[in-house]
Amino acid sequence: MNEPDKSYSSNPILAEISGSMGNFGTVLPIVLGAALVSEVDLGPALLFFGLWYIVMGLHYGIPMSVEPMKAIGAIAIAEELTSGEIAASGMVLGAALLALGLFRGFEQLQGLIPESVVRGVQLGLGLVLLRTSLVFISQDLLFSSVSIGIVLLFLVAKSRRGIPDLSTLAVFAVGIGYGLFTIGVPESQTVSIDLLPLPDLADFLWSGWHLVFPQIPLTLTNATVATALTAEDLFKKRIEPDHLCVTMGLMNLVSVPFGGFPLCHGAGGLAAHRRFGAETGLATVIGGILLLFVAFFFAGPEALALLPIGLFGALLLFVALELGRCGLKTDAPLLTGSMALIALFTNVGLAFLFGIFMAEAKKRRVRSNQK
Repeated sequence: MNEPDKSYSSNPILAEISGSMGNFGTVLPIVLGAALVSEVDLGPALLFFGLWYIVMGLHYGIPMSVEPMKAIGAIAIAEELTSGEIAASGMVLGAALLALGLFRGFEQLQGLIPESVVRGVQLGLGLVLLRTSLVFISQDLLFSSVSIGIVLLFLVAKSRRGIPDLSTLAVFAVGIGYGLFTIGVPESQTVSIDLLPLPDLADFLWSGWHLVFPQIPLTLTNATVATALTAEDLFKKRIEPDHLCVTMGLMNLVSVPFGGFPLCHGAGGLAAHRRFGAETGLATVIGGILLLFVAFFFAGPEALALLPIGLFGALLLFVALELGRCGLKTDAPLLTGSMALIALFTNVGLAFLFGIFMAEAKKRRVRSNQK
């Protein structure tokens, strides 16, 4: 499943170029969706993505994934967050991850979150993102249908012909072409990097409950231990989870104060780069250069307006389904499903606390019965 596409095996450079875009299907829909509906400035967000793609490729020597924090991304799209709320969450998580990694505290903290709780957060985020994607789809049924059709065609072509799944890029190409035809060429705009105002206390308190809590279980599992295992399985590269915490902490503390989106690593992104042919850090260096090009020349509000809203609805639909699919891999379906419904109808932070409480209560009952 995670083997690189065989059609690229005879051309390493072509394989690295293909692999460089392997995780764009996750990165682009979430970041662009957040920029569309919340106070995310697309220029700095893509600029720091590109820079960290390059830095992580050089640092780790493998196509280390750099992704938006999915819980924060999903909630930013669903609730149209302010820049202060997003920045506060990134600063808190950045400082916590850096401290955790430097003091090698990951192993002690990881065991506090059961897998069923992680799955509940994933399934809940999938439902939240699904609801938002359906709103976008309902506003632009025509282009949503076209985009969904393109994705499905690539999935069929991949399964039957081994053709790489570049559906995200194809959807964006069609969307940009349609936008240029109907709106025209937007004026070029240079990206501006400015220090954001320090979030106020209300932003920190709100983001701590609504953003930091939901993101913690995903970061301590998928972005750390699962990423470390995937790196060893696919690339024979041993990376300590605490080291991943350090690099995630640095990414956020450096980027978020200047308008960058909260970032993490991810096992799925690492596997996606490999699946499309990447073997070395050159792939993410190439991907970073592509993202920098977009950030410098095509990240202004006018360029974002080119893209039909149905495009975002279609791509976010598949991101939601992927999150939901991961959430269904649970050993406690009742707990996971209950958490998902709480997340959908209230918020993910409350669902996370409910899951921790119920998992701990179950653990105590088991201990009591064993006595």
